[in-house]
Amino acid sequence: MAMTYQEAVEEIKRRLDVVDVVQRYVVLKKSGANYMGCCPFHKEKTPSFSVNRQKGIFKCFGCGEGGDAISFLMKIQGRSFKEVIEDEAKNMGIELPVTHGGGDFGKKKQAALDVMKKAAEFFQYNLLNSPEAEFAREYLKKRSITDEVIKTYGLGYSLKSFDGLQQHLMTDNQILENAGLAIKRENQKGYIDRFRGRLMIPVKDENGHVVAFGARALEDGQNPKYLNSPDTILYNKSHILYGFDTAKDAIRELDSVLICEGYFDTISLQVGGVKNAVASCGTALTQDHIRLIAKYCESRKIYLAFDTDNAGQMATERSASLIKEAFGGLGDIKQFDSCYATTGDQYACEIRVVSPPQGKDPDEFIRENGGNAYIEHMLNAPLLLDYRLDRLMGQMKNDISPLEKNNLVAKIIPLLEEIGNNIVQNEYVKRVATRLQIDEGLLLREIKAFRQKNEQIEEPVFEEKSQIVTKSSNFIEKMQKNLLSLFFISVSDSNRLQLISIIQSQKIENKNLNLLAQTIDKLAFMSNNTEELIQALFNEFENNSEIKHIITDLIYLSKCYENLTESELQMAMAETTEKVELFRRKEELKQLRIQSRSSVKNDSDEVQYQITVNEKLKSENWRN
Repeated sequence: MAMTYQEAVEEIKRRLDVVDVVQRYVVLKKSGANYMGCCPFHKEKTPSFSVNRQKGIFKCFGCGEGGDAISFLMKIQGRSFKEVIEDEAKNMGIELPVTHGGGDFGKKKQAALDVMKKAAEFFQYNLLNSPEAEFAREYLKKRSITDEVIKTYGLGYSLKSFDGLQQHLMTDNQILENAGLAIKRENQKGYIDRFRGRLMIPVKDENGHVVAFGARALEDGQNPKYLNSPDTILYNKSHILYGFDTAKDAIRELDSVLICEGYFDTISLQVGGVKNAVASCGTALTQDHIRLIAKYCESRKIYLAFDTDNAGQMATERSASLIKEAFGGLGDIKQFDSCYATTGDQYACEIRVVSPPQGKDPDEFIRENGGNAYIEHMLNAPLLLDYRLDRLMGQMKNDISPLEKNNLVAKIIPLLEEIGNNIVQNEYVKRVATRLQIDEGLLLREIKAFRQKNEQIEEPVFEEKSQIVTKSSNFIEKMQKNLLSLFFISVSDSNRLQLISIIQSQKIENKNLNLLAQTIDKLAFMSNNTEELIQALFNEFENNSEIKHIITDLIYLSKCYENLTESELQMAMAETTEKVELFRRKEELKQLRIQSRSSVKNDSDEVQYQITVNEKLKSENWRN
């Protein structure tokens, strides 16, 4: 039986893990029961963005943003609730009722996914069966690519015909263009196939859907060597890592990832036993790639395995800088090897550089030496700092001149200055000084001078933090929030009834807070636990961002009361209620005095005012 729209929404929310959702965009580090990271909604260097998996919420203590997984996606994507639900439904394979699903964007995306799947099947059939693909089969055989590997990685062959794919699929050419499979002719009517006479390598997203192709040239004069899919409705090369769909489980299990440069490097590594290998798709590593990795690699241990030529070394340096920038807010980068143990939670990340001997790329090395030899080499790979120092000091010649040595030291000093631990830094200074045959004290003074120079020219960074919109400066409102927060911890039924009674007696002037209090009153005994109550409230206010902010504020505020006994909770409720009433009475007297000064016209008015005040003070309700 098909689900209703609301049932489908509930199922989507049930399956969404707020930590997994946030990690699509934010690098998080586990901190107790929460995960912390830098907020994506405002600029900050110190992480103030918290995600709680058990409660299913996120909260930024810098800018005030908060909510559940759906709220996060709506905010960061700038999309409506309906659009986010449609997208997540497709990702999960949940069918929405026709009246609610199938928006224009969703329909185009699904149509593109369908033709990409069919195109991949067609290309693979060509590779395995077409006489035209004999040259491609021979090429793969020389690279030790078996039929089993062809089928596992979906390798294929695109026919030389200008419309071979179009003739096979017989579908709307606009869909093919949307998927990046066809190109509109410039001066003529119709379309031509984008990929012709090439070895086809499917690129899949995190969930295993074919979203793009890398197409390798097979003949002399066929340029470019690799023709990649353009950015499409399905594909953005800055977001996708080749091989990630087959590597993600190993990345999580091994708590590490190896990043290389090419499609065949990745295939050879995975087939050779390095199951956690991935590659960027014809582009430099990006922040989105790093965030994707961080979702699965908790220790953030990353091996860089680029070519050893100048271009490869530049890619290593560029990628390392990007990784350090992405994880820098989470703590220190591992800089010293006491052992080759896993990173754990001690460091923000660990970067190692794999450089096989004889300057061979991973594919060539594994074909000649086997996967186990590569794994052994990888496990002994140096940390980034050691790699950088060894590479620089390896440039020193026996007959190095004083000027050349000075220039070399100038390149090494910034690396040594980055080391945060003074003892570790001193050890590296000893090694470098011995290797370069210079005085240790002189090298330390140069490092100090370099640091002081940078501190002088560094401009202060002012972070803009907007005021938390749900945080009231009103004392009574703060106390009422304290009371409402008690609904988000486990309390006895009697205390819950007492709490409801107290809330009902309160005059809550903040309209959003009052509406939330009324809804909690309605849902409190309909929910079996606090998690169900939280989810019910987010469902109730799915389109009200301000109230969702208040909900997350209350959930985090409730942590102050989590370890109280039932009697202590009763005392807290009583004290809070008394404070509210006392403050309210003082405010009322204050207002009476203000009115007296502004409105008393004669002695009789003054006498009447004094009578009113005395009556209030004598009243039982006004005694402290």
